Amino acid sequence: MERKSSTQVKMLVEGAMMVAIATILSMIKVLDMPYGGSVTAASMVPILIYAYRWGGFQGMFAGVVYGVIQFILGPYAAHPVSIVLDYPVAFGVLGIMGFIAHRTDDIKKIFLGIFLGIFGRFMAHFISGIVFFAMYAPEGMSPIWYSISYNALYLIPECLISMVVFTLIYKKVKNI
Repeated sequence: MERKSSTQVKMLVEGAMMVAIATILSMIKVLDMPYGGSVTAASMVPILIYAYRWGGFQGMFAGVVYGVIQFILGPYAAHPVSIVLDYPVAFGVLGIMGFIAHRTDDIKKIFLGIFLGIFGRFMAHFISGIVFFAMYAPEGMSPIWYSISYNALYLIPECLISMVVFTLIYKKVKNI
């Protein structure tokens, strides 16, 4: 009984620390987009690490908490549903990493987990973009193409940064 409680406390404390670290890293911006989104100093990596260490459900929960904090610190919304898609859903799906690559040494699975988590984030922003931000598309440009290109502009570099940083530190993280 005591062992399970101790593990749960460690999981919660680590989750809170990872959300805090991710929040701090999100403030270091390499590229800031005009209508939300940015390339940061690997701000998704702490959530991905947490999902890797504790599994998908826990990773999704940490991602949702992180998304809510992101909204509180710098909200950008066109509609109440866009808030849900662009914050708790978009960051919560980073937890997919934990379903794909929970504590594995297989680098292909790790890359797939990172990619699918960030692709899930892309899809949440994409849907929000075509439904709620289509008005920002240049005249004559499809809202679908606009949403794809806008979100890809910052999420592709963010994905590559996350893969590189995660690769550099995951073995040390696994052994903690």
